[in-house]
Amino acid sequence: MLSGGRGSHGTGSEAVATSQELERRVLELEERLRAVEDVAAIQRLKAHYGRLADARYGRRGARPPDELARIAREIASLFTEDAVWDGGPALGRCEGRAEIEKRFREPTLRFSWHYFVKPHIEVAGDEGRATWDILAPCTAADGTAMWMAGFEEDEYQRVEGSWLHRRMRLGVVFMAPHATGWSQALAPAREGRNRS
Repeated sequence: MLSGGRGSHGTGSEAVATSQELERRVLELEERLRAVEDVAAIQRLKAHYGRLADARYGRRGARPPDELARIAREIASLFTEDAVWDGGPALGRCEGRAEIEKRFREPTLRFSWHYFVKPHIEVAGDEGRATWDILAPCTAADGTAMWMAGFEEDEYQRVEGSWLHRRMRLGVVFMAPHATGWSQALAPAREGRNRS
């Protein structure tokens, strides 16, 4: 309730001040809500990417070429037209949707299952950045069961109301055979990692 010289109605200037304060608070809440929604949308985008990357494989290895082509198109649609997908020296680098689609039509494994965890996501307007830890049990082309652990550094852009990957870079901490474990694997320094 307002207080002032006019009983419970207050003065005109107090009412204006209160109205302006309410408007400011509503705008702040809308900004905070949008930031939360943006982070959730980026998390859904990453989860969708992981599901599609793994959907390229069945129990007997890579899916048939027509299924791989469909999945690769869908994966490419999660990137901006000029996006960069950088899998490092082992997996290569692609620029643009067409190259990304081509890359995902040609699986290099017989099986993979991506776990993206510990996200650190920052959003500013229509741009975002994130780092994710990744654990991916996988089966190499020669049938060897492997453990892969590392991190991904992503950049995102909102395009026509939807979040897309603008840049994705994989950093591998280790890739080790399941049978022997990772204790003997070399673990390179996490250079370039932006996590705070």
